[in-house]
Amino acid sequence: MPVFAPHYAGPPPAYFGPRFAPGYSPYVAKKSNAGVIVAVAIVGIVALVGGLVAAVALVGGNTRHVADAGYSSTYPSDTSETTETTETTSSTEATTTSRTRTSERETPTSQTPRGPRSVAATGDNPLFGSPDFGLQNVPCSLSRWATDQSSATRFFQSGISCLDAMWSRMLGAVDLPFRTPHLAVPRSLSESSTPCGSGGTTTGVTPFYCPTNDTIYLPMDRIELETWGNHPGPYLSILAHEYGHHVQNLAGISEAYGNQRYDAGADSAAGLELSRRMELEAQCFSGMFLGSASVSGGSVDKNIYNEAWNAQDRGDDYARNGKRDHGSAKHNTFWWQHGATKNRNQQCNTWLSASADVS
Repeated sequence: MPVFAPHYAGPPPAYFGPRFAPGYSPYVAKKSNAGVIVAVAIVGIVALVGGLVAAVALVGGNTRHVADAGYSSTYPSDTSETTETTETTSSTEATTTSRTRTSERETPTSQTPRGPRSVAATGDNPLFGSPDFGLQNVPCSLSRWATDQSSATRFFQSGISCLDAMWSRMLGAVDLPFRTPHLAVPRSLSESSTPCGSGGTTTGVTPFYCPTNDTIYLPMDRIELETWGNHPGPYLSILAHEYGHHVQNLAGISEAYGNQRYDAGADSAAGLELSRRMELEAQCFSGMFLGSASVSGGSVDKNIYNEAWNAQDRGDDYARNGKRDHGSAKHNTFWWQHGATKNRNQQCNTWLSASADVS
């Protein structure tokens, strides 16, 4: 494990903000010790959360931190379209923007679907098959950030367009499936009922990814507008973290994780460590995206990158309930910055890391 990158955080927040909706857990209870074990796997009721809480100073004049960002990946680059900003109109009401799924192949229902399939595996997932594979440096064209709902929706959708351009190539290169996620930017989570629960059942405190309908939910009242204001970097890293959970779902990592955590017990020491590995990997994927996009000559410039770099001081250190399911602030910062400076899938493989590196 490389040495921890410098910690650029300011004072800790007064509270731990965005938390994961009711745990990323496609299971409903620990196994019973009596009789036949009935495994009730509720695959669709999971919500991966990665909201970004912050108490750090945004240092816009810092030098670039992408030490190894001259990387370009070795897999073929002619298999996906270039990224373009998708401008979508949105009302001031709760907004769901659904994008056309471009990479799924239609097949008759009577036949076994052809094409890439997910592989239910964590540390040995095909995503980590080559030490040279990382995200290609694709220029992003981001819509202008502003704190009103319509502008935020356009900004997040343009970010998804760029994430799609990078991750579709990566997943295609290792023969894993790809589809773009949907996006919902409601004024508040309580306005929307989702397959992963309503505002009440998901605790209503965080952005999250719902794998049941492939949707990233970014409620306006839960993305820390009062903290970050008009600085787009932190919001882009929140989006990239939730998109990282979408990548885990596409690859089959989520399925394997759910099975392993069920077997371990959701709130056992082993189960919580699995949750931390899942979350810290999404942190690393978020860093990979920002690091790659920032050297591509697009609209993810030095200031946006530095804002995101300085916004990762969050995690279980600030949890009110003391639950250790997201990783320490130090490790949240480290894994994001590690992804940003290395941009290699294998470097984000938290499943093979020592327990001390995902505490």
